[in-house]
Amino acid sequence: MSDEPLLAGLVSFGRALRDEGAEVGPGRMVVAARALAAVGLRDRRDVYFALRQTLVSHHDELELFDRLFAAWASGAAGAAAEQERAAAGMERRPRRGASEGRDGVDGATPALAASSAELLRRRDFASLSEDELAELRRLLVEIGRARPRRTSRRVRPSRRGGALDLRRLVRRSLRSGGEVVELPARARTVVPRKLVVLCDVSGSMAPYARALLLFLHATAQTRHVEAFAFGTRLARLTGDLATRDPELALARVTGRAVDWGSGTRIGASLASFNDEYGRRALSRGAVVVIASDGWERDEPASIAREMGRLSRAAYAVVWVNPLKGTPGYEPLARGMQAALPFVDRFLPGHNLESLEELADVLAGIERRHAA
Repeated sequence: MSDEPLLAGLVSFGRALRDEGAEVGPGRMVVAARALAAVGLRDRRDVYFALRQTLVSHHDELELFDRLFAAWASGAAGAAAEQERAAAGMERRPRRGASEGRDGVDGATPALAASSAELLRRRDFASLSEDELAELRRLLVEIGRARPRRTSRRVRPSRRGGALDLRRLVRRSLRSGGEVVELPARARTVVPRKLVVLCDVSGSMAPYARALLLFLHATAQTRHVEAFAFGTRLARLTGDLATRDPELALARVTGRAVDWGSGTRIGASLASFNDEYGRRALSRGAVVVIASDGWERDEPASIAREMGRLSRAAYAVVWVNPLKGTPGYEPLARGMQAALPFVDRFLPGHNLESLEELADVLAGIERRHAA
């Protein structure tokens, strides 16, 4: 069976789960694709447990998963399984050994198992060639769509329960002579939360800056996102990244008055952000992502002070440090130590796999942060 029907059906199912509020990000989708490649689509029970194990992270999501799986399995999975059976009838391949059986079904090519995309996921950004950066740009599009969400104060009709909607109940009962036939409900809607990303482009971050800016460009293609870069001073990039062409966006960013490859003044840059954009309530209630290795040229006390201001305004602060992906890493830099007490999540950012983890965190940060 080819990879395309498998991935297309899985993407539609994951999107349906995410639209209903489940914590399903690109990282979970990749793991789910591997699980389906291992078990195949012939046994519905195997498909069910493979997806439930990889896509459900909370007990209260089981009912939602079961409901959507029942609808999805009869459509996308059924079509893919039919194609798999047809392909098996046309050509009977020799059965693989036990060591290979986990990667595919009866000689079927496993999805994502040996693809260049899978190999690229674990490659350190600092070691990527120009061709690999171009491939990375394509893979970042889906990851960049992950958004933190919040519960709005607005309410809408709901089929999944909620508060009793008395107005609709009365209106509908008039159609049946005053008899209550159904109990309509309403619930608060889930909407995107503001996302603010600050990316360090100083000299110490040079091996990772280009890849992180490609991620920043992919992230900035949707609404409610603000992007900044900093070295010794802060620069707003939201307008420069608005174009759909990532190469044009990078040219605009590097051509601006951004001190690319210079020293690092994290405290001063955060102070500029808090003073100018914090007063505009840009960070109020937002999820703020800071991508930096934490090396500070000035005294770290300024970082602690400005991070305190930022954390009081923001809903959550996520710090992405490429060095955290190095085995044995410890946050010994004084700037990093000053910032960590005000950070809600501390993540690596050295390869595509780590950015998938970041996307998962952003997709489910409201529930995790509240916990």
